[in-house]
Amino acid sequence: MFLYYALALLIIGIDQLTKYLTVANINLHEVVEVFPNILSWMYLQNTGAAWSILEGQMWFFYSVTFVVVVVVIYYLQKYGHQSGLLSLSLSFILAGSIGNVIDRIRLGYVVDMIRLEFIDFPIFNVADMALSIGVALMILYVFLDEQEKKRDLNH
Repeated sequence: MFLYYALALLIIGIDQLTKYLTVANINLHEVVEVFPNILSWMYLQNTGAAWSILEGQMWFFYSVTFVVVVVVIYYLQKYGHQSGLLSLSLSFILAGSIGNVIDRIRLGYVVDMIRLEFIDFPIFNVADMALSIGVALMILYVFLDEQEKKRDLNH
């Protein structure tokens, strides 16, 4: 389990470093092109979730994050040894949840900076990516686990 907690800490560190570098080097709402028409950096302060939904509802985010972190740690400890894919998904979810709540507690908002130029998509950060990857891996784990259960029933 140590490896999965270490991975979560590494992702949190990368998330916080990219946020620090963004705040230190880019003015609020400034856009810096990385790859023209593909990717840019834009410093935003987000007090909500994706697309700024539930803006300003900090206690809601604190509560949800607390529950998510407790449940993820419980599942990682109890079931993590059964599946590397499950453990990996939980470590990404843990990292993403903690990365964004650090901002909410420390700053009162989440620092977002990654902007995809080729699609109308919310500006996001490394913690958001970790959450998305973790959820995608969890969906894959559930799908594969169900397939395995069906195979076991048929044999």
